Amino acid sequence: NRLALIGSSIAFFSPIPVIDATFGAGAELADRLSRGEAVVLNVRTDTELVPVPTSNVIAVSRVGRDDRRVVVGGHLDSVPAGPGINNNGSGTAAILEVALQMARLEIEPLNRMVFAFWGAEERGLLGSAHYVDQLSDNERDRVLANLNFDMIGSPNHGNFIYDGDGSATENAPVGPPGSAEIEQVFIDAFERMGLPHDPTPFSGRSDYGPFIQVGIPAGGLFTGAEQPKSAAMAERYGGEADIPFDPCYHRSCDTIENVNWRALDAMGDAVA
Repeated sequence: NRLALIGSSIAFFSPIPVIDATFGAGAELADRLSRGEAVVLNVRTDTELVPVPTSNVIAVSRVGRDDRRVVVGGHLDSVPAGPGINNNGSGTAAILEVALQMARLEIEPLNRMVFAFWGAEERGLLGSAHYVDQLSDNERDRVLANLNFDMIGSPNHGNFIYDGDGSATENAPVGPPGSAEIEQVFIDAFERMGLPHDPTPFSGRSDYGPFIQVGIPAGGLFTGAEQPKSAAMAERYGGEADIPFDPCYHRSCDTIENVNWRALDAMGDAVA
């Protein structure tokens, strides 16, 4: 009963290598242990450490108050197993379209806009963490808010808003002061569209993480990943119960066919 293991060396804020097992291997181990079976696990890995450069792509508006900046971000990278069209082509495409339309319509924002396309999110939020780390104290003080859009076209979607005030989630970080106001902006957007919406916790799994760690208010949208959709959520949004919000999360099937266009359309309006 040999278990398939994936070995990888991940630069996650330190040079310590990490070996991870597939979810299926972990589930099999948990099942066998729950039955009282003695399990002996042998692990072998053939690993090479290779430095790989990565980049953020940052665009800053020429207009707006320079002492108050809104950083709007989403990650460009994917995992080796998948093309990454929902995760996170959906978020970066929406951000890019907003920037293009603001330019086309000659919209002059009150605050300076920073459109950020992060690198190496899948390797530990490396791109966004670097951006935050290299800001001086004065530059951090100028960041009014971070808006994060990661996976906003999931095929079995829900309309999730990051829970800025922590009122609906337990054992999860509460956003810094100002995050509740960001959450309310998105709630108002869905209310105007007449669409259901639900909170989702700041779990630390996306590029808002480095911002809230230094006290910068954050918020954003999400349509769900590998978690199964409950019967109540299926009743609320449609779709299939007991199926993940995105069955192709981190898989090769995360192609253009994996996008729920109706969900992406509504999320795109909320982003704008």
